[in-house]
Amino acid sequence: MLFAVIGSSAGKSREEIMAVYPRHKAFLDPFVARGEVVGVGPFVDPEGGNMALFRTRAAAESFAKGDPFFLEGLVKEYRIKDWGDQMLASPQTPPVPS
Repeated sequence: MLFAVIGSSAGKSREEIMAVYPRHKAFLDPFVARGEVVGVGPFVDPEGGNMALFRTRAAAESFAKGDPFFLEGLVKEYRIKDWGDQMLASPQTPPVPS
């Protein structure tokens, strides 16, 4: 089981996003260093937003509460969803028996 943190865009400009990006990256780096992040990045469709996959709900919740993108209004809200990778299961995400 992984935990998807899905952020909805607050409609800010690229310039506004890039002004906060260094604080966002500094906040994210320790999660990456601890191996808690599987993937992270923006959606590239016109609706925007972002998503990160975490190995634990605790890490996902901590990220969602403290990310500068959220705290400084670039992300309207974060939702956390449990995600079971059934097709390409890894040791961290074992398949559900049929």
